[in-house]
Amino acid sequence: MTTVTTNIPSKNSETAAALLRVVNGGLFTFHGLFKAFVFTFAGTAAYFQSIGLPSFLAYLTIAVEVVGGLALLAGYKTRLVSLVMIPVLLGAAYFGHGANGFVFSNPNGGWEYPAFWAVVMAVQALLGAGAYAVDNR
Repeated sequence: MTTVTTNIPSKNSETAAALLRVVNGGLFTFHGLFKAFVFTFAGTAAYFQSIGLPSFLAYLTIAVEVVGGLALLAGYKTRLVSLVMIPVLLGAAYFGHGANGFVFSNPNGGWEYPAFWAVVMAVQALLGAGAYAVDNR
């Protein structure tokens, strides 16, 4: 018996990709706005400097998280935005949380969560926007 496979996504996979995209978009938007308005722009820049990064990367990170998060919510350029988020997350894992150990429940959070989220963004890039996305129009 011969099995034929196709690359036509099922309705469930399109819905799953959309759910993943919307959750990612919401979380990135939240994280960026949290950095901007709770930690403040200046506070985030000072933190970046304290871990050896140039302060302008704080502003760039906030912009990427907010604009990228909104793009993901809308399903606009989903694959590209997902790929752009990966270095941001790997930077957070290495510079922001690397010295805190693996487990995110460690004091100041370990690198587990941003590393996992980087993989999630790679999966999102592979899946695409899914259903209900501007990319599909």
